[in-house]
Amino acid sequence: MSPFSFPTIPFIVGHMKHTLLRRYTDLPPLLHLLKSKKLTLLSPKSWDDRNDSYYLEVYKRKRKLQSVLALCFTEGSETYHHWRVFSGGSSGICIEFNKALLLSTLNGTTGIRSKEVIYRKLKELRAAAPNINDLPFLKRYPFRDEKEFRIIYEDKEREMETKDFDIDVHAISKIIMNPWMPKALFKTVKELIRDIDGCVDIEVTRTTLVDNEEWKRLGVTKGET
Repeated sequence: MSPFSFPTIPFIVGHMKHTLLRRYTDLPPLLHLLKSKKLTLLSPKSWDDRNDSYYLEVYKRKRKLQSVLALCFTEGSETYHHWRVFSGGSSGICIEFNKALLLSTLNGTTGIRSKEVIYRKLKELRAAAPNINDLPFLKRYPFRDEKEFRIIYEDKEREMETKDFDIDVHAISKIIMNPWMPKALFKTVKELIRDIDGCVDIEVTRTTLVDNEEWKRLGVTKGET
């Protein structure tokens, strides 16, 4: 339990209709997570969506907080967009978490909140200003296909750019390597992951999103076989 003096903020699990949370990232953060058994929440200052990071800054200021950190996931299925935007390149990976297990690991931690992101149109905000507590989970409507779920941490006492939280690696259901990773490199990375303490049973695969043999086979017409 965190020693900070401000009151515990309710932990919002949200709707459990989605059983998985997917985190698209790169290989170094994955290795840090597996080796340290910690989930790292980050400052939103470097986010591409400046509207998004601005709302978190407004929330931080209005709530008189020293830090607001976040980590973003998707509840949506695998898409080319997710790979290219959030983990493009040969070191990109996707971590699939069991949602209930991950959130139960963090349940009761002072300063933690989690919730599905709400997508709104400009005309909706013109008609009714958002509640201050919704600002960390509010995003513009054109981003709705991301189906984002967000975990945030807030602290009234200390200013920080990152913070680690203990998690159980059993909350990880699968690790997926990006479609551009060479097969030889995939094999080496898979062996590296399996050698980390407590990770031998984690499923490690390589997505076939852009090169699927079954898809290619089924696309051959009867007249060509």
